[in-house]
Amino acid sequence: MTSVETVTAVGQVLVDPAVGLTRRFRALFTLRNLGGAEAVQWISKAFSDESALLKHELAYCLGQMQDTSAIPSLTAVLKDTQQDPMVRHEAGEALGAIGDLVVLDLLKEYSQDPVIEVAETCQLAVRRLEWLQTRGEKQLDDGSTDENPYCSVDPAPPAERKSVSELRIALLDETQPLFERYRAMFALRNLGDEEAVLALGDGLQCSSALFRHEIGYVLGQMQHPAGVPALRAALERSGESPMVRHEAAEALGSIGKEECLAVLQQFRGDGERVVKESCEVALDMLEYENSGQFQYADELVRLQG
Repeated sequence: MTSVETVTAVGQVLVDPAVGLTRRFRALFTLRNLGGAEAVQWISKAFSDESALLKHELAYCLGQMQDTSAIPSLTAVLKDTQQDPMVRHEAGEALGAIGDLVVLDLLKEYSQDPVIEVAETCQLAVRRLEWLQTRGEKQLDDGSTDENPYCSVDPAPPAERKSVSELRIALLDETQPLFERYRAMFALRNLGDEEAVLALGDGLQCSSALFRHEIGYVLGQMQHPAGVPALRAALERSGESPMVRHEAAEALGSIGKEECLAVLQQFRGDGERVVKESCEVALDMLEYENSGQFQYADELVRLQG
């Protein structure tokens, strides 16, 4: 069992604005892996920070932890219109990821939010909770949905098994509900081959910034080099939404090829703070993983030192 003293030591690194952002990210991922109410409390304390990127990741981690004790802090963030839309969106997604029906009415309310990314996120979260009500966490008896090889809690379950071409059509069909297009997205991700990666890359041209941002996220999970050209193009588009460019940068860091390193170096001084910080964190992650250490987040001794 992890001691309260250990969690506190790591938590103090996370909430200290004098500590470099990359080190605070490592503290965050360590707390996520440690889990428990104390870790949730420390992560929640950092929502007062100035970095939208850090706060976005705080919300993401709380959602992945699926601890209901995080619901009050995530609810406060979703309701706070002074927070960056990217942070509010991630809070809404995290509330859906936790899966407790107590937030259903709240998510329905914010499905009408004037910020489109927040509204779409909450609409997806409502659909996920309704799906859980009707299907639960079980796979269909006929095995027609793919298991998630990435062990992440996703905003939508994967679609039933179809060909890449059929899933690509569903992915790009903007007349269909976003939830169904997300299901196609995660089904393509779970297939994992180059054809699926290229189909997902085409999704970076779709109209919804939220959708494009999630495409970047899943391409980062897949870590397939065939995704690099589309991700690089998204990062290089100066008129692209910062939340999409940030996700493209993090995905390039996950893929980690030489070309990725070069483009991240190019944009580490970007005028958009969230893009600049994403490049810095991605480069740090690359350096850390290339150093031969097994896990980016597993740094308890160094963090306490």
